[in-house]
This record gives sequence, C-alpha cells and structure tokens, in this order.
Amino acid sequence: MPNLPSDVQRSKTRRHFFQNCGVGVGKIALASLLSQQAFADASNPTAPKPTHFPAKAKRVIYLFMAGAPSQLELFDHKPKLTELEGKPIPPEVIKGQRYAFIQPDAAVLGPRFKFSKHGECGAEISDVLPHLSSIVDDIAFVRSVHTDLFNHSPAQLFVNTGSGIPGRPSMGSWLSYGIGSEANDLPSFVVLNSGGSLSGGAAMWSSGFLPGTHQGVPFRGQGDPILNVSNPKGFDTQAQRDSLDLIRKMNEQRLDVVGDPEIATRINAYEMAFRMQSRAPELMEFSQESQETLDLYGAKPGDGKAAFANNCLLARRMAERGVRFIQVYHSGWDHHSNVEGGVRQQAKLTDQAVAGLIHDLKRTGLLDDTLVVWGGEFGRTPMVEASVALGRTKGRDHHPQAYTMWFAGGGIRSGVSIGATDELGFNVVEHPVHVTDIQATILHCLGIDHRQLAFRFRGLNFRLTGVEEHHPVEELLA
Repeated sequence: MPNLPSDVQRSKTRRHFFQNCGVGVGKIALASLLSQQAFADASNPTAPKPTHFPAKAKRVIYLFMAGAPSQLELFDHKPKLTELEGKPIPPEVIKGQRYAFIQPDAAVLGPRFKFSKHGECGAEISDVLPHLSSIVDDIAFVRSVHTDLFNHSPAQLFVNTGSGIPGRPSMGSWLSYGIGSEANDLPSFVVLNSGGSLSGGAAMWSSGFLPGTHQGVPFRGQGDPILNVSNPKGFDTQAQRDSLDLIRKMNEQRLDVVGDPEIATRINAYEMAFRMQSRAPELMEFSQESQETLDLYGAKPGDGKAAFANNCLLARRMAERGVRFIQVYHSGWDHHSNVEGGVRQQAKLTDQAVAGLIHDLKRTGLLDDTLVVWGGEFGRTPMVEASVALGRTKGRDHHPQAYTMWFAGGGIRSGVSIGATDELGFNVVEHPVHVTDIQATILHCLGIDHRQLAFRFRGLNFRLTGVEEHHPVEELLA
C-alpha cells in the first residue's frame, strides 16, 4: 500500500474506514453474531434443534432383540405348519432361495406354542408371552417386515445404520446430529446391553462419518456406569475442576487464534464428562424406585440374571432425563437348535420387563411422547434345522423374507396389526414393510423427513435411509 501524506493519514478516522472498506458495520456485526452462533453450536453440538414438522415423539427406546426371534413362535400364528410338520416344504415356495445352514427342501416345523387372542383389538400372540398379552391394546404389530441380508452381523448393522458394511452412522447418531437432545448432563445417545456379545459389534452405535460427539455411549449395568467415570484415588473433585478450568482456558486461547469449532466441541466434551460424573451414578441408583416399580419390571439391581429388566427400568429413567435415543440390546435369540427351549428362556428373561416398561411409561405419561420399538434383524424359517454333525435338532434357520416387529407410544396407532404372510409364514402377501421403511417411520415420529436428514461426506449426500425410495408406514402413524 503506498504511503499517504501525514495530513491524509490523520484525516482517516475509523468512521471513514467503516464507510469505505466495502463491508460496513452492519455486515461486520452480523458476521460476528453468526460466528458466535457457530461457536455456540459447536460448544453444545447436541443442543435441541428444530424439526422439519411437529414431532409426536421426543425420544426413542429401541429394544433390539439380537439373534432374530422366531416370529412363528411369538407373533405370526400359522396352523398350516402344524398340519404339514415333518413334510418337505412345497418346492414352488422355496424356489431360488438359499439358507445359511439348511437345505431349501428341509421339512416343515410347526409352531412350538399355542396362540391366543387378547385385548379389545384381538391381537393373536403366543402363550409364551403372558405379560405382553396385557398391553396389546397399547402397541402396533407389523407382521410383514423384510430385509435384504440373511447373516447376523450385516443384518444387525443394516437395521441400526442403514448399511450392512461397518462405517455408517447409527440411527441414534443421526438423531443426535439432526435434532440434538434435551439432556444437559447425559449423552444424547446411550447404549445398554444384556445377554452376551453382539454380532454387529460397536459399529452398530458408531457415529461413522458424523462428528464423534454423536456416537452412542455404552453404559454398564453394574459398577461405574461408564468406564473411568470415577476419579483416581487421591484425586478429588476440586482438583479435577481446577485442572479442567486450566485446560479450558488454554483451549479458549487457542480457539481465539484459529477459530476451529472442533476446539469448542472438545471444551464441551470435557464439561459434559465432568457433569456426568455426578449425574451418571445417580441415574444408576435404583433406591429411589419403589418396590412396586421394581416388581413391575422384575428388576433386581446388581443381579446379572435380571440385566435386561434392570436395563428397561434404566431406559425409563433416561427417558425422564431427556436422553434422545436409548438403545437396549439383548442377545440370545439365535435358535438354530431347540427353538422351543430357546424362545421360552428368552421370553422368561424379557417378557415381564418389556410389558413393565410400557405400563410404567403409560402411568407416568411418558408413553405419549416416547417411541418404543421391539424387533430383531430378521426372522426364522418355517422349515426345521437339524444337523447331526452340528448337534442341532428342531431349530430354525435365518429368514429375511418375513418377520414381525412391534411399536408403541408417541406417533404410533395403538391396537392395530399391519401386514400378513402366507399360510406358511414364508413370504409377505400383504403390505410389505422394508427395514428402511421402519427407519423412515421412526424419524417421522420425531418430526424428521428422512429425505432431508443428510450429511455430505466425500462429495456425496448420505442419509440413514439411503437413496432408494422408502416411506414411513402411514398405517402405523397416529
């Protein structure tokens, strides 16, 4: 810039600069406000955000039954299977199909339990679910769900992330990213697990290419709810607060220099962790619950045998505290042998707690704006699985063509049954519902248009529901 005469320099006041710089005070002020807002958003990335349209539900409790429960023993009564038991399934039914462990011409296996109709809606379910039978008027069954994948790991990933390949954001992460959370001192997305390991692994609650703050946080059923949530011995709360204040000051100085929103996110993460140290243990403390409530779920704090029941009660407590997405996994439903004994055992572990959760949410008013989802990754075959080599008898193989899920709460019609399968329970014959339609429905209940919830990554706009045409299940919506 050329040197100006001293008298000209003196005449150039700050007012002249703002008038002639081509920007103006208003634009600078607006940019400053927008910058502050950007930093505010980055410092609290899970703050509540507006929805695309009014939401019926504020949160989700997803009861994922890993291993694929047999719909033929629980929800989809097929007397024809009893009539044909021991005979090969008709060739025209299984034409072109392949299975993980059985030959397509395997013999038919009839349902292992009796079915009865319940409630004013007359829903027919298995007698192995006596507690669920008491809430059928509060839930909606979809007996025509189908998926694209027939092995556990990719199928579980597909339900949770919209892809059978690891690396995509999970449903809870999408919700955290899209509409934030009402919980100030707990994560927006929490994961609970019982019953053993999960084929899909931690990729099912990963944030994928979304910012890491939206990843699911696994809580443990006993001890510290989160690993390392307690201070080391000899390091008290004041010492920790002093350390965090110093780290925050240094981070804020760096933020002023480079303006990187990730630094603001890091500051927020430290503060969230500090708040959780007091909040999380209180959350896990069931002494505030009445014995009546514990008995309703069958919950027994500290008892591993009641882990699923404890997790269901914990899910209600999280819902009360504003957690957006509560993923409750329960493994043990993979019954390639002795499907009768396996289903009976899992029903005993889960039936009372699931019904107790619905009863409890309803009596506290939380069911009005809490969406509860129950289901696995696929169904089970009408044909029997039996193998001397593998020591298997009277089991069922993987069946992606048809299975049942149910829903309750915010945004869902109650006491309805949607879809149907053929007389063998093999193929969907009425109102097919793809897994991705289920994902679109869940988002819709929370006020989200699944086509508009997207994130640009490597030059592409990614969505939970992919690029193919899928729709919320209108018949499910209240």
